[in-house]
Amino acid sequence: MIKIRKSEDRGVADFGWLHSKHTFSFGGYQDADHMGFGTLRVINEDIVKGGKGFATHPHQDMEIISYVLDGALEHKDSMGNGSVINKGDVQRMSAGTGITHSEYNHSSTDDVHFLQIWFLPDAKGHEPGYEQKNFSEADRYNNFKLVSSKTGREGSVSLNQDVDILVGNIDKDISYNVDSNRKVWVQVVKGNISLNEHLLNQGDGAAIEGIDVLQFTNCNNAEIIIFNMG
Repeated sequence: MIKIRKSEDRGVADFGWLHSKHTFSFGGYQDADHMGFGTLRVINEDIVKGGKGFATHPHQDMEIISYVLDGALEHKDSMGNGSVINKGDVQRMSAGTGITHSEYNHSSTDDVHFLQIWFLPDAKGHEPGYEQKNFSEADRYNNFKLVSSKTGREGSVSLNQDVDILVGNIDKDISYNVDSNRKVWVQVVKGNISLNEHLLNQGDGAAIEGIDVLQFTNCNNAEIIIFNMG
């Protein structure tokens, strides 16, 4: 089963300084048919204006991934972490028993464009944690590079959930094998592709169950994220 979530059907929030598209219910956008998929709870595509950002706010019992597409995002949290998340960086923040943090555009003039991705953790009450790594475009070119996993294997960022996150910049036909008992979400970040003969454009997503081979064809300078969930 492949069920397509078209970009234009996502929820939209526009606050002037922030333009956000919500794949699943979030904030003022609530849709009972789109509350998440498996342990994946949030995919927000955010564009933040220069000099603007999210003031300090709390989180608890959530695994949060930030992935910058363009620009740079500045992060500070109650664990004492302060960093700049650049293009190609994957940041994981485990909220666990509770944290506060802020996120601001690192530039005073240019937009920052990034994905905010939330997973339900494998248990409540984890100790809060933080990790950030860069994955080069060369590693991702015509290859699905593992960037996050439960154990942090292959140099990936660790996550308190049975999820493999893979990123590829693809311009050729390529396949990805998966255990058909697992749930998979595919998000097209840039470009367009055919996934098992389903056309997906920029911003489209696909919920996949019961399929053991994903065939990506007609890839046109595409950036693709795969979430392989237990």
